[in-house]
Amino acid sequence: MVKLESLKKSGQFKKVLKGKKLNTNYYSIFATKNFFEPKYKSNLLISFVMKKKIGNAVKRNKIRRKLKAIVQKLLKKRGAINKDYTYIVFGKSNAYIQKHDELLLSMKQSFSKLIG
Repeated sequence: MVKLESLKKSGQFKKVLKGKKLNTNYYSIFATKNFFEPKYKSNLLISFVMKKKIGNAVKRNKIRRKLKAIVQKLLKKRGAINKDYTYIVFGKSNAYIQKHDELLLSMKQSFSKLIG
């Protein structure tokens, strides 16, 4: 099973933020070719980030959980997400009220556009 591995250091975040970028109404995704190895070869390097302006901790965590669940679902579909890249997903407040199915479809299209 593929596990999600988060970025830890400021330098890692800065390097990914200089890479490819894709914006939607619900999130922004940044991607860069893997510049360091994940702990295990099967892991996906991805971080989920929320701004404090979005709302209280409950709202931010709900958005983060929603986006993580969608990425987990996409990982089960072969070829939906390229594991050779490191990603950062910035959640936006619109993702809080959006239905799961529409977010799933949107994210699937975003990942294919980003690395397609």
